[in-house]
Amino acid sequence: MKTRMAENANIKENEIQKEIKKETGEEQKMLKNEYLSEINLDDRFELREIRLGEAVEAAGVEKACFPPSEACSEKMMVERATKAPEYFLVAVDRQTGKIAGILNGLATDETTFRDEFFTNAELHVPEGKTIMLLGLAVLPEYRGEGLARAIMYRYLCRMVQKEKDMVLLTCLDSRVPMYEKMGFQDKGAANSTWGGEEWHEMNYPVGIGKLP
Repeated sequence: MKTRMAENANIKENEIQKEIKKETGEEQKMLKNEYLSEINLDDRFELREIRLGEAVEAAGVEKACFPPSEACSEKMMVERATKAPEYFLVAVDRQTGKIAGILNGLATDETTFRDEFFTNAELHVPEGKTIMLLGLAVLPEYRGEGLARAIMYRYLCRMVQKEKDMVLLTCLDSRVPMYEKMGFQDKGAANSTWGGEEWHEMNYPVGIGKLP
């Protein structure tokens, strides 16, 4: 009797696990698309949270990638690294110790982007369910290897782990196709005039995704 009960219990457990795997597989689709699939760059780069002493270097990476009217100042980068290091990812060249790329954001309960997120790290709400991305940048000499894609993939995986609902960003019209390949949805004109440009608001609903 005990053996039969144990066998029945095992059968039931196996059936449950199959259902879990089936459901999880459906939820993984957004992070498992061909473009965003993680590129294995771990041998060359360390992807991790920023350290406070690296904020000025991170600002230099952004200045190398954006015009002066759009790039984050050193002061603001230090504030972001201080207020929200868990939402600030850096890719460090293992051989040189140089920061090759960055991706940073703030958490909030707001659901629409506004330019104040660029200039006021006090808007960060650690338990907020929406992440406002403020800058993805890879130094010119490290481009063409998939590093930006790998950073974004790792970042989104972290947001799934943190049980966030949405990741939101703004980008220029020329960058819309790139972010669409990453799974972001174009919501049209953003409520932003940052740098005197016209921006698109794009979002990624991580709440329906799971770790690959």
